[in-house]
Amino acid sequence: MKTKIIVVLGPTAVGKTAMGIALAQKFNGEIISGDSQQVYEELSIGTAKASQEEQAQAPHYLIDVRSVNQSYSAYDFVQEAGQKIEEITGRGHVPILVGGTGLYLQSLLEGYHLGGQLDQTALLAYRKELDALSDEVLFEMAEQAQLVIPQINRRRTIRALELEKFGQDLVNQEPAYEALLIGLTDDRERVYDRINARVDVMMEAGLLDEAKWLYDNYPDSQASRGIGYKEFFPYFRGEETLEVTVDKLKQQTRRFAKRQLTWFRNRMDVTFYEISDPTSQVRIEESVREFLND
Repeated sequence: MKTKIIVVLGPTAVGKTAMGIALAQKFNGEIISGDSQQVYEELSIGTAKASQEEQAQAPHYLIDVRSVNQSYSAYDFVQEAGQKIEEITGRGHVPILVGGTGLYLQSLLEGYHLGGQLDQTALLAYRKELDALSDEVLFEMAEQAQLVIPQINRRRTIRALELEKFGQDLVNQEPAYEALLIGLTDDRERVYDRINARVDVMMEAGLLDEAKWLYDNYPDSQASRGIGYKEFFPYFRGEETLEVTVDKLKQQTRRFAKRQLTWFRNRMDVTFYEISDPTSQVRIEESVREFLND
């Protein structure tokens, strides 16, 4: 029997943290972060990490597990999240993954394990290239490569092409988990307004100082390439004003949210709920209850 897990995903600033905590309290759950930036212990503001007060409301894992001078990959996430899932279920509790890093979540849920030596940049570049192609072109590429794809569709075809290209570094395993995927979304303008407001709050909380520390000490680290930090580097070099920099950060974050939604909708079997719909919380809780009791 596969282990049952709950996954709360969606674009940045949509309310994933609050939903994860609410479900953890309702269903005796423990939370595993599925965010590639929240692993860094020195970075809290720009990563929108759950506050100490929020973390006190439910156990949280895979937060603050690396220093900024260390790297972190989907391979690391699959290994460490799997270990935490085993520990949580061993206590008789429900694992709840909460995050917006699509590559990490998909790699874990679909038994799609990335070899430790795989060039993550190359894989993401290839995925971006495939995503830009039409279904017809993708299916033709798969046919020419003589790939056998059960129940052919866009998502499975892209996955098969990636496996064909990266061969020795990708191991496609049978998924170990039965997952209920809960996608949070909302009207685009509402999401964008929340993103803009969140950036303003981050600036008041000291994001500029956090970004400057990273720029001064670890400008070439993996962590420094994350949204919320790299946008400040031109300002620190005297190339842009702070006002322009903050506007660009808001713009880049909005674009990132759009890319997140595209990933989840094209690559994962997600049921989405509009967070501003007053019935969403009840419907989500009903779906979780049915899933756990099935």
